[in-house]
Formats: sequence, structure tokens, C-alpha cells
Amino acid sequence: MQTITVKKATYIQPFKVEIVFNNNKKTLIDFSAFLNNHSHPQFNKYKKPELFKKFKIQNGNIVWGKNWDMIFPIWNLYQGKIE
Repeated sequence: MQTITVKKATYIQPFKVEIVFNNNKKTLIDFSAFLNNHSHPQFNKYKKPELFKKFKIQNGNIVWGKNWDMIFPIWNLYQGKIE
């Protein structure tokens, strides 16, 4: 069985990112509900679109911040369901 990883991530519009996985499946994920429902100071800064856009792909996952302030389980991203 193949391990699923993020191959590419593209910012589409405010808080929406299209993610392409290593098996070429594409998923469009809207992170706005997560950001609005989780008021932890660690996440609050990513409510600013200019900071949200600064994600990167590391170790096969999409991450935000130098210390991976925000990261989600790959399987949840793959299913398009973040909580």
C-alpha cells in the first residue's frame, strides 16, 4: 500500500487550498471554518490571508510557520475533512 503524501499545494482564494497528493488525487480544502472555530492564539495569526498563504510542503505534508504552528493529518486532508 502506498503512503499518501502531499505533492503540491496551491492557494486558490481566501483560505482555500488545492492539494495534489502523490497518487495525483486533487482535493480543494476550505480552511476558513477551522480557523473561525479554533481561537487558539497559535492559529489566530493565520486568519490574515497574507500569513495563511505562506504555507509550505515539508516531509510530505502542508505546514504553516517555522515550527509547524499549523499542520493537519494527511488522511484528513486526503478526505477533504479538517477539524
